[in-house]
Amino acid sequence: MITNRQKQAKILRFTRKLHRIAGISLFLFFFVMAVTGGLLGWKKHSNLMPETQRGTTVDMKEWKPMNELGLLATSALLASTSTLSEIDRMDARPEKGVVKVLFKNQDQEVQLDAKTGTVLSVGRRHNDWIERLHDGSVVDDWLGIPNGLFKVTYNTVMGFALVLFTVTGFWLWYGPRRMRR
Repeated sequence: MITNRQKQAKILRFTRKLHRIAGISLFLFFFVMAVTGGLLGWKKHSNLMPETQRGTTVDMKEWKPMNELGLLATSALLASTSTLSEIDRMDARPEKGVVKVLFKNQDQEVQLDAKTGTVLSVGRRHNDWIERLHDGSVVDDWLGIPNGLFKVTYNTVMGFALVLFTVTGFWLWYGPRRMRR
């Protein structure tokens, strides 16, 4: 007859084995996520992205049209890097009077004074490639996997693994205490 203590010991051994196998299997992925996550947490307090500049006015009625700002930013990128790239997105910062223009397949941004169109900054955004590494979308890009399939799978596995480590880690701490009673 199996005693309650033997059952608990069996569960504890299984939990330890599951925790160890999952940890060994996913070590590299957790390491990459931890390092890149830490870097992303510090992105505004380090040199990972250009500091947001200030424009001449916060009154959006005085701003140039977005299409004109887009053309000015594209010209500034070409003059600065000798590369021409399509605009990915435009990030308007009304409280600072600035529009940030980000480009496809470039880790560059151009910041413009939204009223005058003056180029305030052209800089590299290291946080973008770090974010792609962090969430796994870099693999989708490199291998041409459609619809972010790797990214979704990777994040699902990593999320499940984090829950698994939390539960098994707690049990590895609590289980022996429970057995001693």
